[in-house]
Amino acid sequence: MGGLRRLEYRGYDSAGIAVIDDHGKLNTAKRAGKLAMLTAELEAHPINNGRTGIGHTRWATHGGPTDQNAHPHLGDNGRLALIHNGIIENFGPLRDELLAEGFAFTSETDSEVAALLLGREYQRVGDLSEAFRTVVARLEGAFTLLAVHQDQPGVVVGARRNSPLVIGLGDGENFLGSDVAAFVEYTHRALAIGQDQIVTITPDLVTITDFDGNAVECEEFEVAWDASASEKGGWSSFMAKEVSEQPDAIANTLRGRITDGHVVVPELTEFGDDVLAGIRRIVIIACGTAAYAGQTAKYAIEKWAGVPVDVELSHEFRYRDPVITDDTLVVSISQSGETMDTLMAVKYAREAGAKTISICNTQGATIPRESDAVIYTHAGPEVAVASTKAFVSQIAALYLFALHLARVRGSLTEAELAVQTAELQAIPDKVATTLLEADSIRQLAQWMTDTRAVLFLGRHVGFPIAMEGALKLKELAYIHAEGFAAGELKHGPIALIEPGQPVFVIVPSPRGSAHLHPKVVSNIQEIRARGARIIAIAEIGDAAVLPFADTVIHIPLAAPLFEPFLAVVPLQIFAMELSIAKGLDVDQPRNLAKSVTVE
Repeated sequence: MGGLRRLEYRGYDSAGIAVIDDHGKLNTAKRAGKLAMLTAELEAHPINNGRTGIGHTRWATHGGPTDQNAHPHLGDNGRLALIHNGIIENFGPLRDELLAEGFAFTSETDSEVAALLLGREYQRVGDLSEAFRTVVARLEGAFTLLAVHQDQPGVVVGARRNSPLVIGLGDGENFLGSDVAAFVEYTHRALAIGQDQIVTITPDLVTITDFDGNAVECEEFEVAWDASASEKGGWSSFMAKEVSEQPDAIANTLRGRITDGHVVVPELTEFGDDVLAGIRRIVIIACGTAAYAGQTAKYAIEKWAGVPVDVELSHEFRYRDPVITDDTLVVSISQSGETMDTLMAVKYAREAGAKTISICNTQGATIPRESDAVIYTHAGPEVAVASTKAFVSQIAALYLFALHLARVRGSLTEAELAVQTAELQAIPDKVATTLLEADSIRQLAQWMTDTRAVLFLGRHVGFPIAMEGALKLKELAYIHAEGFAAGELKHGPIALIEPGQPVFVIVPSPRGSAHLHPKVVSNIQEIRARGARIIAIAEIGDAAVLPFADTVIHIPLAAPLFEPFLAVVPLQIFAMELSIAKGLDVDQPRNLAKSVTVE
């Protein structure tokens, strides 16, 4: 149950467990709703403790979040229990086959098909691992499957295709989980199994084979954080904790990658500076918040390294036959390293001949292992579903990449590199200063609890930050929000402005963006004249914006390309505080999951 609590951010529509007790009997309990519902069920109707068990928190795909659709599902007349992450795409014909044989279904899920198939095969062969090999050969789609059978106490078998699975190596105990957070309380030693592999664990043994039964060796790694990192530690929410951790998260991303005032990323040096020097085009692929990190970094990469950059949504990239050549570099961004759309886009890019680099926060994840190189952000575990510290760490990693690339290509002088690197190194302290505005932002949010729609405007690097601010508000407060490029106002969106309409405006520095700043002030005047309520995010000392803004949230001075690190923080805090003021769950917004492992 502790492991499920640490993984609940991955899905919280329902939860369930199956335990083989010390008398060899399989016991199950499952309930719709968040994990607290299962906890209450177990308190009201305890099941026997045991030494072998599996558990699952679900994000509904096939079938709604009901008790019947919760995992685990049973096979072999209730003697086998199975849990499943992913989608079995050919469940329809398999279900028809089982119905024709007289099997009865108790749920609407695709997962129950796998449970019944596995139970049928176990009856035939009498061995859970062997039964797995036959069943997985018939399944199409994405899945991680775990199963136990009461005839084999002390054994858990798992199989993986296009969905995460990691092994924890203990002393007289072993673990399987979709994330190391599930078992980091008990061990820091881990193995990440590969695509189309089956793992069998007992208390003392881990055996890994491919789907054909051939033995496989996997590389062990050490989990670099402890269980306390994924606890609230006295904070009111995980999101509040993670927002506060952003200075450290950025500093940890930079650590070890700046030497004598210049950026040298060891992972990229191993990748090959000569390869990077020959890159003629970069495509960044990501989804959601990660895509906005990519759009922010596009400005820096093109300016510093002089390489054209396209930013694409992963789920659109591979379905439009993109033009990829051997001098194309595809950079993927995923906090979890398991985002299914991004994973499939990376595979597509590699097959098309592109070089691939991933930006990731999770050791042993699939996307880094499918890429030619990885830059880990080292932000630590992010539990709240709405991303904050992972976002700023992704931008930091991408800026490191941009400066490393600029050095390799000679597109910036040594002096220019040193200036930009110094700006980057100063960001953690500046973010810490920005966090001091939290109380005034909280008061603003409390005044706006009845707001039904909020608009966000930005130019240049402020544009993706405006979209990220809107996304946070949608995720957390469940109200309509949109982010626009400020220059687009006159091309349509200004029709949305009516008296009292709240508009956040990310104002560029008047020092480093002399040509942009007056244009944004002009945009503010245009919408203020139509009755908008202006909340400006502006640097300290920007007097030009004061006469036209109803509220000004100040951020420290920074060079234009580095302002996104600072401007996004008030928007994160506002979305969080508005959600709290409305009585909503800031860590687990409705309908969302932290890691989207299905297409």
